[in-house]
Amino acid sequence: MKINLASNELIHFVGIGGIGMSGLAMIMKGMGFKVQGSDITSNKNIERLKKDGIKVFIGHNKKNLKKTTLIVVSSAIKKNNPEFKKAKLDKIPIFRRGQMLANVISLKKNIIIAGSHGKTTTTSLISNILASAKLDPTVINGGVINSIKNNAQLGKGEWSVVESDESDGSFLDLPVTYSVITNIDKEHMDFYKNLNQLKIKFKALIDKTPTFGKSFICIDDKNIKDVIKKCSSMNYATYGFSKNANYYIFNVKNKKNFTLFDLKIKNKKSDVVLIKKIRLNLIGNHNVLNATAALAVSLNLGIKIKIIKNVFKKFKGIQRRFTKIFSHKGKDFYDDYAHHPTEITSLLKGARSAYPNRKIISVFQPHRYSRVSSLLNEFSKCFKLSNKVVLCPVYSAGEKKRKNFNLFKFAKLIGKRSNVQVIIIKNENELLKYLQKNLYFDELVICMGAGSISSWIRDIKTKYAYG
Repeated sequence: MKINLASNELIHFVGIGGIGMSGLAMIMKGMGFKVQGSDITSNKNIERLKKDGIKVFIGHNKKNLKKTTLIVVSSAIKKNNPEFKKAKLDKIPIFRRGQMLANVISLKKNIIIAGSHGKTTTTSLISNILASAKLDPTVINGGVINSIKNNAQLGKGEWSVVESDESDGSFLDLPVTYSVITNIDKEHMDFYKNLNQLKIKFKALIDKTPTFGKSFICIDDKNIKDVIKKCSSMNYATYGFSKNANYYIFNVKNKKNFTLFDLKIKNKKSDVVLIKKIRLNLIGNHNVLNATAALAVSLNLGIKIKIIKNVFKKFKGIQRRFTKIFSHKGKDFYDDYAHHPTEITSLLKGARSAYPNRKIISVFQPHRYSRVSSLLNEFSKCFKLSNKVVLCPVYSAGEKKRKNFNLFKFAKLIGKRSNVQVIIIKNENELLKYLQKNLYFDELVICMGAGSISSWIRDIKTKYAYG
């Protein structure tokens, strides 16, 4: 859908504190539009917006729409939201974030990163490579890139690098030159109803990638294998640990704070190129896959391997992706966004490969009752590489508590199927007390979840040594 925008528009973002919404708002402000927004509570994204001169209302209220000519809503906004209702009543145009994003990047050449997991890291790596190659890309990411201390940046170059959002299907609105599909997992079933519907959307993304571009897909993923069998387009290249991949990863060596790997590139002419001793400043095979996707895109843009290797070696990471928060007397405390069983499994595999002999304590805050209920079996089995699990109450993200959900039964199921001791805590204060009384030396504490757990561990940082 084409949106005709004038510079005198006052664009109001409902749910502006979300990582995707805040990034889009920041880009549009940089383009010269008048931007404001609202959200239920303040957070770090909102603090960054305010520093950039963007007005943010705390709390949703119809009075916030005074003089507003257009609103943008996140996928989390319900139709009973007072601002949404007011816009409907006053016939103020309403657009989804994906629709607005598509229009903002329509004049760029676009690299769209899609998939259930790994999008943020892949987007960050590609963005860093393009920046190092002096291509000055526009970036809209799902996490804060440490090198730019932000999740969005308006560039002067012809390329944009965008993390897409498949949660509401709007990622298909985005104009594509190159695309990456990292994997396809059972996620956002409240929108898609079943996995097959999700696969259909990803098939459409591959098919819409133009002949002058290319789609890069992870052949290791079983759901992607199902999708490409049905694709009408053959304009894609594969990457992964499979020997059949066009970008074949091998000889992986997991170190304490980085990973080494080799790559064999095979094109359709049967030519083979070997790239050896690629050093990635991240741990875990899942990040090797993300890096390979970034490398494949960058080589196709004509960027030299020397530049790519240098970015991988010096990459500063993304906030909330195995981010060390603090250390105290031999104990290390990390924060990670992992909130899906696949993400938790990958996170723990990476941590265990880097630290094979350390005691790993997983502090897990489940995110949404709907996600826990639909993936109960998968969640119960994903903590096998932990030595202990500290289970927090569910972060509802606005959902009503499900009558059939019981945290104690959930804890018991994790303990049984992951063969691990599970401790339940009720709040941040109980977590602090537990950590102070039950850690001794050399433990690796990983706090994981998409809710408030990140702020908990940062608050605990200031209190831990003084309890």
